[in-house]
Amino acid sequence: MSYRKEQLLTAKQENFLSSLPHQDFFPAETSFKDLKEIYNKLLSTGMHGICFSMYEDGQQPGDHITIEQVRRRIKILKPYSKWVRSFSCIEGNEFVPQAAKEEGMKTLVGAWIGDDPKKNRQEVDALIQLANKGLVDIAAVGNEVLYRNDIPLEDLKSYIREVRAAIPKKIPVGYVDAYYEFSKHPDLTDLCDVILANCYPFWESCHIDYSLTHMQQMFGQALNAARGKKVIITETGWPSKGESLGGAQASDENFMKYFINTQNWCKQAGVESFYFSSFDESWKIGDEGEVGAYWGIWDKNEKLKY
Repeated sequence: MSYRKEQLLTAKQENFLSSLPHQDFFPAETSFKDLKEIYNKLLSTGMHGICFSMYEDGQQPGDHITIEQVRRRIKILKPYSKWVRSFSCIEGNEFVPQAAKEEGMKTLVGAWIGDDPKKNRQEVDALIQLANKGLVDIAAVGNEVLYRNDIPLEDLKSYIREVRAAIPKKIPVGYVDAYYEFSKHPDLTDLCDVILANCYPFWESCHIDYSLTHMQQMFGQALNAARGKKVIITETGWPSKGESLGGAQASDENFMKYFINTQNWCKQAGVESFYFSSFDESWKIGDEGEVGAYWGIWDKNEKLKY
């Protein structure tokens, strides 16, 4: 989640975005039936990467998840994605890169850094161990830590330095946060081998009609902050159901439109991206409202939505 009240689009920004020419990767006035056909054809060609949804209905972070559950879900994702992204390295999350490698997938593995020093220590140690076992292709130290204000910036930088020093040089090390954080903290950007940016037009109240344009601007801001370093979109997506946020409306139609536009543009532009997310997760209602539970390409029962 990258919602922040001060990032909501102003009326002037909305007018600007709506004035720009935009190109949808589907014909104007496409029917829902035809949109679904375009969506499914594109999905079948495969994504660069997808974010791994860990928890079944009734489960939540803190629960210990079995390797059998992880393997089952990885097998579902395998035909549709080259890469998988995980968010933690403990409590069963360590099985994600193992299961992904068993299926021949590449891995972006994250250590979850929060406000619990003991767990942070476990996460960092586990990420280092997984990387030194050859299970990590890109290492991410933290996800939206600055957004949540969990720990001081200097502590976060210390964790990044520690991981960089402890794993093979060939494995890029980065940090994941909202695209604008890398402009605010050039010293943090300097520490990263790769810039891992979350880009969510929905959470900034952007209308679906110019959501691709806004996402392109988000990527551009991260690219400028990167000063020549590679930028990967580590999260982008659109909910299929739930509350609206300003001009951003959650719906099946908008879900498919956003997927079609962003996937096609990323392929056209040569931008690597991880779609958020794989499966709907009910526990997210607690943090994000009803809309939080409906970001998956698959529903909570592991069935494709469309």
